[in-house]
Amino acid sequence: MSVIAVEGLSKSFGKLQVLEDINLQVEHGEVFGFLGPNGAGKTTTIRVLLGLLRPSSGAATVFGEQLEHRGDLRRRVGVLLEHDALYKRMSARANLEYYAALYDVERRGEKIDHLLALVGLQERQNEPIARFSTGMRRKLGIARALVHDPEVLFLDEPTSGLDPEAQRMIRELIVDLAADRRMTVFLNSHNLHEVQRICTTVAILRKGRIRAYDTIDNLRSLSETPTLEIRCSTPDDCSLARTLITQGLPSSSVAAQGDALSVELNGSAAPDVISLLATGGVRIEEAHRVVRSLEDIYYATADGDDADHGSVDR
Repeated sequence: MSVIAVEGLSKSFGKLQVLEDINLQVEHGEVFGFLGPNGAGKTTTIRVLLGLLRPSSGAATVFGEQLEHRGDLRRRVGVLLEHDALYKRMSARANLEYYAALYDVERRGEKIDHLLALVGLQERQNEPIARFSTGMRRKLGIARALVHDPEVLFLDEPTSGLDPEAQRMIRELIVDLAADRRMTVFLNSHNLHEVQRICTTVAILRKGRIRAYDTIDNLRSLSETPTLEIRCSTPDDCSLARTLITQGLPSSSVAAQGDALSVELNGSAAPDVISLLATGGVRIEEAHRVVRSLEDIYYATADGDDADHGSVDR
């Protein structure tokens, strides 16, 4: 059974259709990336999963149950939404003590010490968080979401407002939580590079519908025409390479500019191209297969609202 399962989920507010027939599954210990522009419906999806909103149709379950009336299951979930749910007049430590008491956390002092060190706030722990920057409050919000050792963690833009070093710290923390504790992480993010680094599977949501859904490796491998980029030592080498490919591999098409070649393989294999050029005396500085980035995939989903990219059944 998937830890998180969404089946045929639709949600409307009056005449406004926010989500339409959403289907996805998140497995135990997976870091799942949920991408989309503002207003796509990402936060609404999380709120339905948490039982804060009722679906108009379909189902959204965590641990096989709808959380709306399952307080016992909610205790197994950690959440950081767009608001940090922190009390500004209280200190960082007092905030964590309050939430630890709500969850009846054992050995609270040790747990809070560990979390404050984990997010780099131990030296500021006794200050009221009204003095904290946005990034510092975000770090404390993550510590709050982890205070009761949840099995599933929902994060909505967790690195928003953080400097590059803090962003890296949060990325490494998420990876460690999944790898070492087998925690399942559902990550809403606009940061495509962040998602590509840490997520195993992604879904891209636009206008309330999923436009792409698969593992990152599978999505990146989907390309209409595999392409090989080659940089030669000189423009003369490049010209020779173009002639050799045109004559020796007529099924491939090649474009040259200066000392660079772009070869659409069209059935040929990259090693065949390299072997042909090396045998023909072409001096090659660099060669690599073009692989689509997550950014390429993301923007490709905007090309047509009715187009689907990637698979739904993994």
